[in-house]
Amino acid sequence: MVFYPMKISINSDLIKQKSRELGFHKVGIASADADFDREKPRLQAWLDKGYQANMAWMANPKRLDIHAAMPEVKSLICVAINYYTPHQRPGGAEYAKISRYGWGRDYHKILHKKLKVLADWVRSQGEGIEARYYADTGPIQDKVWAEKAGIGWIAKNGNVISTEYGSWVFLGEILTNLELAPDAPHTQHCGTCTRCIDACPTGAIVEPFVVDADRCIAYHTIENRAEKLPDQIASNLQGWVAGCDICQDVCPWNQRFAKPTDVAEFEPYPENIAPTLAELAEISDEEWNRRFTASALRRIKPQMLRRNAKANQINSQ
Repeated sequence: MVFYPMKISINSDLIKQKSRELGFHKVGIASADADFDREKPRLQAWLDKGYQANMAWMANPKRLDIHAAMPEVKSLICVAINYYTPHQRPGGAEYAKISRYGWGRDYHKILHKKLKVLADWVRSQGEGIEARYYADTGPIQDKVWAEKAGIGWIAKNGNVISTEYGSWVFLGEILTNLELAPDAPHTQHCGTCTRCIDACPTGAIVEPFVVDADRCIAYHTIENRAEKLPDQIASNLQGWVAGCDICQDVCPWNQRFAKPTDVAEFEPYPENIAPTLAELAEISDEEWNRRFTASALRRIKPQMLRRNAKANQINSQ
């Protein structure tokens, strides 16, 4: 009996079609051999200045070489999914502010489910096809690759902006050994605008495209495990207890092009839009566990949430 190799008929267009069928709002292809010479010194300079704060994983050398994550990788299938919902926070000083990314179900779970289906489908298209997926879970510079795949551009506040959805998108990627036709990298469209830089109350955007995490409200409310927040952060929280959307809220691209998502899981949990600082300052571990089931906000432990709320109360007096 003679065995013939399976014919592989998959291509970039079929992958994009399948991605959209699965609910991804944007998809692009990047070559794993895309020029990375500009990004390497930028990341190293950022690390050398300590702008990663306590996020030691940012210094993982694998972030500088995609082949370290998957030696046989030839292409990256980059995807984005819109998470914007049109709900608005109340304006009173008694309310706590939670970043939109954490209003609904954990985005990791949603992206991983869709990416797994897409990766399995890619592998099924021919013998020997490999596919490995990531969504904010590995040493991948997802924003850089999203820009190279044409998804959007990296803005002055460090977020990826798409012309269709603004920066209200979650990113993911599939690494594969398939040689796929790449898309053109996205061009820059921030122009001379400095609204995000001007609006940041802690000066975290130290220069265009450079963010110092140690000055960032989002970093400190989510990642800082210390018992007390730095005074410079605590005195400028402006109600934020979980992340911060200031630089996104003022962005003209978001104000003009944000559109409601069709992903029901991103709709806010009832108590996430307008919690009060008073209730979160005294939230019990049990109530935290109930309120943030299957939420990305579980990264903010109950004692951290209480700390963030109390810091707001103290500094608003």
